[in-house]
Amino acid sequence: MSKEPGTGKYERLLERCRNLEPVPTAVAYPCEESALAGAVEAAQKGLIVPILVGPADRIAEIGRPAGIDVGDYEIVDVADSHASASRAVALVREGKAELLMKGSLHTDELMGAVVSREGGLRTARRISHIFVMDVPTYHKVLIVTDGAINIAPTLEDKVDICQNAIDLAVALGRENPKVAILAAVETVTSKMPATIDAAALCKMADRGQIKGALLDGPLAFDNAISREAAATKGIRSEVAGDPDILLAPDLEAGNILAKQLSFLANADSAGLVLGARVPVILTSRADSVRSRIASCAVAMLAAHARRQAIGKG
Repeated sequence: MSKEPGTGKYERLLERCRNLEPVPTAVAYPCEESALAGAVEAAQKGLIVPILVGPADRIAEIGRPAGIDVGDYEIVDVADSHASASRAVALVREGKAELLMKGSLHTDELMGAVVSREGGLRTARRISHIFVMDVPTYHKVLIVTDGAINIAPTLEDKVDICQNAIDLAVALGRENPKVAILAAVETVTSKMPATIDAAALCKMADRGQIKGALLDGPLAFDNAISREAAATKGIRSEVAGDPDILLAPDLEAGNILAKQLSFLANADSAGLVLGARVPVILTSRADSVRSRIASCAVAMLAAHARRQAIGKG
């Protein structure tokens, strides 16, 4: 399958970043060419100020043959990937970094340091993952959650997952974003617990337990994404056909949905972990340059929204 460039939605995100100050970012273990290049490219775009955390000699050795000049960036010299994760998290706790970025270490290793009860970045919110997707057949940026962290979320977990995504959508410029809560069917039935969770989440939003968005669910995927499909089934919904956020019932559904959009619909995706003290940029070796830059742009906007929230507090 051919992979054409995206539809300009990511570029519009970058446009929103243009006049913002780059954000200090602890990059954990950028000891592979793609990981190091991703951080340096984001810096050259004016999105982040990278603090490279890892073995200094190895970072220099990797950058030299690839033509990546790291001379302009601070390097915190530590021995290995485990120490890199711990030190990068510590830089956030010390206020020296406002974002955390995954380098070439395993995600589990970085997230272990993030969720550590001693010295980690936990908050009262549950940590969750979002894909920010540029889908060529959809008319705006689409957030899909949670397809990477919460395997079988409870109703209470879904409240935090939903609120994390809403806060990000607002940071990206959406006013009162629309959330479609996905299930296999659009009717509430005790045989499918996800439909009961979806109905409960809508009522919780009515009572102010979830804030800042318009929720509807349960919605099957076709009814969520197509107003015509919803109308055919007699569903009257302001969310149907126009959601900003798709809330999946569990990790398997969210992960399959995001990867289907990527591989069958040529969507680009950016990944971010939310709910910790700061956003965590998750990139992988398989990510395109556009996706890596988009991940940093989304994180930058979230970091600036966090600054404003702290200022108001």
